[in-house]
Amino acid sequence: MKLVVGLGNPGAQYAETRHNIGWMVLDRLADRAGKSGRGRQRDSAETVELRWKGMEITLAKPLTYMNDSGVAVQKLMMRGHVPLADILVIADDFALPFGKLRFRESGSHGGHNGLRSIIDVLGTEKYARLRVGIGEPGRGAIDHVLSRFAVDERTRLPILLDACADAVEAWVREGTSKASNRFNSFELQAPAAAVEAQAAPGEVGGPADGAGIRRTRTGWRRILPGGGDHDGGDHR
Repeated sequence: MKLVVGLGNPGAQYAETRHNIGWMVLDRLADRAGKSGRGRQRDSAETVELRWKGMEITLAKPLTYMNDSGVAVQKLMMRGHVPLADILVIADDFALPFGKLRFRESGSHGGHNGLRSIIDVLGTEKYARLRVGIGEPGRGAIDHVLSRFAVDERTRLPILLDACADAVEAWVREGTSKASNRFNSFELQAPAAAVEAQAAPGEVGGPADGAGIRRTRTGWRRILPGGGDHDGGDHR
């Protein structure tokens, strides 16, 4: 059995904060499997059991609060007789740019209290983790990790969560080394609509230029009085 642990804090006040991105990734995986909202509480965690391509996978959200995540992880390992090689922990990382992914087969906690707790309880750093970049804090670290994503980040968050879910599936199939080769170079792109919204006057998707003409994907359009468009045909 594979055990995938997403780190976060229970409670509505922590929902969708940067520190809970591990939970968001598990939600995306559960959605893909048609298991959304079907978790059960046991071993100090909320768990969802999946069967995927012949493999048994447990998705687990520790309910111990971040600083005691190791307690839940140890209980889950003992119940399922899960070896360290079959555990993946998903955690936020403010040392990485927003949207950057980083697989590691082992390593220090890097100041993350959830990873610190797991290392302390298990007595080892040798477990796989997927760090998800949440951007550097422009203020105190605690305020940053407990804040919600900015508007421009939220437009890209669904893309990031899909990439994280793909990365976890790759880890299940291929292991940490091959998954890291694929996803440690991942670059989060803005949605096409967001790119167009930032276009300059006269560019595709941008506002009208000085002559009152804006360019769309199908041609040039003159802005009529009152805000209407006049199709000027395709003059690209």
